[in-house]
Amino acid sequence: MSFEKQSESIPFSGIASEIKQMVAVDQVMRERSQEDDFWDEEIDARNTERMQEIVAEIGLPTISKVGKEGVSNAWLLVQHADHDVEFQKQYLHLMKEAPVNEVDQTDIAYLEDRMRVNQGKEQLYGTQFMQKNNQHIPKMIENQDKVDERRAELGMGPLSEQVQLMYERYPFKPE
Repeated sequence: MSFEKQSESIPFSGIASEIKQMVAVDQVMRERSQEDDFWDEEIDARNTERMQEIVAEIGLPTISKVGKEGVSNAWLLVQHADHDVEFQKQYLHLMKEAPVNEVDQTDIAYLEDRMRVNQGKEQLYGTQFMQKNNQHIPKMIENQDKVDERRAELGMGPLSEQVQLMYERYPFKPE
């Protein structure tokens, strides 16, 4: 199906397009920060403010409202709203209340863990890592012996797969 046909079936295609543009700016800033000493807090602040307006206008951006890509893009912007944990909590609550086929269940795990870690709590799903001595190490996990069970409940593979994925996505550069 062409993008034009797909966007016709998305009730809030204009919002989906706007969110996609916001993510493009978000990602350029984050990629630039990897190379330069550059960070623009205003980008996250603007994106968070607009996401709050969108949620107030249409409710949680779901697959049936903004398409699968739109849901993923909206989640990413909320994931980066660390300066507004209350909004992240609200959004997470909406995600948990949504039908399972309307949001990516893995996104719930990532947002839950990110919020918990940012509040000084142990994470539940092992999605948040630190880098130490050229190793990717999951930040503290609550009841770590149950982490794979919790991950499976959301359709995620075991923590060992997550660790391997970190090395594939973020290889360490030789010193």
